[in-house]
Amino acid sequence: MISRVLSNDLPDHAGSRVRVAGWVHRGRHLKSVTFVIVRDRSGITQVVTTGAPPPEESVVTVTGTATHNPQAPGGVEITDATITVLSTPDSPPPFDLYRPTIPATLPTLLDNAPVALRHPLLRARFETAAASVAGFRSTLDAMGFTEVHTPKIVASATESGANVFGIDYFGTRAYLAQSPQFFKQALVGVFERVYETGPVFRAEPHDTTRHLAQYTSLDAELGFVEDHGDVMRVLREAIAGMVTAAEKSLRVLDVTPPEVPGEIPTLHFAEAQELLARNTSEDPRGEPDLAPAHERLLSEWARREHGSEFLFVTGYPMRKRPFYTHPDPARPDYSNSFDLLFRGVELVTGGQRLHRHADYLAALAERGQDPEPYRGYLSAFAHGMPPHGGFALGLERWTARLLGVPNIRETTLFPRDLHRLTP
Repeated sequence: MISRVLSNDLPDHAGSRVRVAGWVHRGRHLKSVTFVIVRDRSGITQVVTTGAPPPEESVVTVTGTATHNPQAPGGVEITDATITVLSTPDSPPPFDLYRPTIPATLPTLLDNAPVALRHPLLRARFETAAASVAGFRSTLDAMGFTEVHTPKIVASATESGANVFGIDYFGTRAYLAQSPQFFKQALVGVFERVYETGPVFRAEPHDTTRHLAQYTSLDAELGFVEDHGDVMRVLREAIAGMVTAAEKSLRVLDVTPPEVPGEIPTLHFAEAQELLARNTSEDPRGEPDLAPAHERLLSEWARREHGSEFLFVTGYPMRKRPFYTHPDPARPDYSNSFDLLFRGVELVTGGQRLHRHADYLAALAERGQDPEPYRGYLSAFAHGMPPHGGFALGLERWTARLLGVPNIRETTLFPRDLHRLTP
C-alpha cells in the first residue's frame, strides 16, 4: 500500500507513484480526457483520467503518478490514475463548492453548515480562528502561564442573577457559566498566571450581528500586578501573537494582517467622553458606558491620530463594572479597568481585581448584594491573594473583525443565538 500524500506535498513526490484521498471538488469530462479536482485538508490536486468523473463531493482515493504540469495546482498533477470511490453523496450540496466565491445567503450557510463549511473560503475562516487560539496559547505559555480547564456548570451566576441559563442539576438549581472569572481568580492563588479557552454562555436576548448565546472565550489572569497596566501589556503580547500565528490563513483569504503597535494608544473614559462631546451632536458625558456608535468614532480617531486599529479605553465608571473590579485609587468613581477596541468594536474587557477579602465584603454591601451566594468564591480571598487582574476575549468576534466580515455568525461553528439551536 502506497502511503497517502497530501495535495500540498505532491511537488515533493514528482515522478513517483502516489496516493491521494479526499472529496471530488470538481469534475470535467472532455472528449478524450477527464479532469477531476480532488480536495483534501491541505488543498487541491488535479487528476487526469478517462471516463465519467464521480459526482461532486464523492469521497475517493486516487493512485497514480505525480507529474510536472505548470498549469496544474501546485505545478503537479496525477496521471495514469485509478480512482476508487469510497462513498457517494445522496444529494448535492446547497451551492457549488468549487466556485471561488460563496454564492449563498447566511441562512443557507448556517442551515447547511456540515457541508457548506467544506467551501475552502469558509473553512479558511475557521483555520484563522484555530491559528489565533494557537498563537494565544503559545504566547502565554512563553510568559509562564498555565493552561486550565474550569467547570461550565456552576452553583451561582458569575456576575449577577440575570442573563444566565438555569439547569436542573440532579434536583438542584444550577447554571451554565457566564465566564470562568471566579475560577481563574482563585487559581491565581495556585499558579500565579493562568489562561483558559472554552465556551461561555449568556442568556441575553440580543438579535444583533455581534452577540451570541454561546461563544468561545479566551481568558487570562495574572498575579502580582501593579495595576491594570500590567494586564494591558500582557494582552498586547497575546494579540500580537495571535496575529502572527494567523498570517498564513489570512493570506489564503487575501486579508492583510493588522499591525499591532508596540504600545497600543490609550484613552481614559472621561477623556473619551469629552472627545465625543466635542465631535458629535450628542453629549455622552454622564453615561457609564460607550454606545456602539461611540466605539466606532473612537476607533476612527485612533486610526487618524495614532495610525492604530487598536485603542485601549481605560477607567470605566465603577457603577458599570462588576463588583470585583478594583477602583482607581486616585479617582475612586472610576475603575482600574479597560476595554480594547479593534476596528470599531469592543473586543476585550479586562482590568485589575480586588484582592482583599474585606474589600469584597464591602463592595458587595455597597451594591446591596448578599455575600452568601459567593461564599465559595470569597473563600479564596480569605486565605491571602496577591494583587491580580485579567481579561477575556471573544474568539468569534475577534475572527470576524480580523477578516472584516459583518456578522459574528459567519465566524462561528454552528452558532447558538436567540433563534438557532440546530444544526
